[in-house]
Amino acid sequence: MEKEQGEGIPIEIKEAGSFTGPSRGNSIKPTLNDNVLTVVFIENLGQVTVEVSTASGIQVNCLSVLTPDGLQVYIPNAGNYIVTFTLSNGDVYYGEFTVTE
Repeated sequence: MEKEQGEGIPIEIKEAGSFTGPSRGNSIKPTLNDNVLTVVFIENLGQVTVEVSTASGIQVNCLSVLTPDGLQVYIPNAGNYIVTFTLSNGDVYYGEFTVTE
């Protein structure tokens, strides 16, 4: 999917793990703009742990955020990555993306 000037490329969110209620994956909106991963939470999901790792499993960044606040993470190196979102109730969502620059 092509991005327009100043817009990030959307990252598809997938479900992983067990769920305690309805899916909340549509409330997580990550986009990639060059080397910057931006995440917007469109509703309050409580505290969410966000982990960015390489496709081979090496952790690049891990932080916890109170939603609906968003976050930005700078990814310094080109490569394939996975961003994982763990909600306080144990629900897990993830998205895969590639940094090319």
